[in-house]
Amino acid sequence: MTVKTVSTESKKAVKKASSLQWKGLLSLKYLGPIIAFVLFISVWQFVPVLMDVKPFILPKPTDVLEAAIEDWHLLWPAMQMTIFEAVIGFILSAVIGIGISILLASSRVLEISLYPYAVILQTIPVVAIAPIVVIWFGSGFNSIVIISFLIGFFPIVSNTLMGLNSVDNNMGDLFKLYNANKWQTMFKLRIPAAMPFIMSGLKVSCTLAIIGAITGEYIAGIGGGKGGLGYAITVAAVQLKTPYLFACAIAGALFGIVFYLLVSLLSRLVLKSWHESAMKVEK
Repeated sequence: MTVKTVSTESKKAVKKASSLQWKGLLSLKYLGPIIAFVLFISVWQFVPVLMDVKPFILPKPTDVLEAAIEDWHLLWPAMQMTIFEAVIGFILSAVIGIGISILLASSRVLEISLYPYAVILQTIPVVAIAPIVVIWFGSGFNSIVIISFLIGFFPIVSNTLMGLNSVDNNMGDLFKLYNANKWQTMFKLRIPAAMPFIMSGLKVSCTLAIIGAITGEYIAGIGGGKGGLGYAITVAAVQLKTPYLFACAIAGALFGIVFYLLVSLLSRLVLKSWHESAMKVEK
C-alpha cells in the first residue's frame, strides 16, 4: 500500500513538473515574439522623431496607422481584390499542380520528358514573364490570376512528385503481390503517402500566390476601384504617400500570415489522425 502511494505521488510530481515545463515553453513561445514586436515598434516610432526624418521618407507606425484609417475606403477594396485574385491563383496552382504531378508520376517517360520544362519555367523571373502574360491576356484580373498561378505552381508540382516517388518499397511490393493495377496503387497508396509532401507544397504555394497577385497588380493592375494592393502601392509611390504605401505592404503581409495559418490548419486536419508529424503537434 505504501509502495502504491509513493508511486502515485511520484507520478503526480512528474506530471506537475511536465505541466510547468509546458507552461514555461508556451510562455517563451508567445512572450518572446511579443517582446520583440514591442521593441521593434518602439524603435521604429522613436528613430524618425530623434533623427528628424520626414514622414515621406520613413513614416512612424502612428503615421501608418493614421493613413490606413484615413484611406480605409481605398485600402479595404484593394485588400479584397488581392485576396480574391491570390485565392483563385492558389486554387488553380493546387488543382493543376497536383493533377500534373499525378500524371508525371504515373509514367517515367512523361516525368523525364516534361519535368525539366517545369524547372525551366520556375527559373524565369516573374518580372520577365508578367509583361508577356499581359500582352497575351490583357491588363486586369485574368493576367494577375495567371501570374499568381505561375508563381505558386512549381512548389506544388515539386513536392507532390517527390511524395509520389517516395513510397515505401515494401508497401509497393505488397500491392503488386495483391495484383493491384497502376491506378489502384496510385490512389490507395502513393497519393495518401504523398499527403505530407503535398501539404508542404501548399504551404509554400499559398504565400507565393500572394506575392504573385501583388506583383501582377503592380504590372497589370487596373484602376477605377478594381486595383488591388499592388496597384495601390504603385499609386502611393507615385504620389509620395509613403505612410499609405507602408499600410498596403503591411496589409499584404498580414494577409499572407493569415492565409498560411489557414493552410497549416487544413494540413493539420488532414494529417492529424494518421501522420506522426501532425500527431506530434496535437500532443
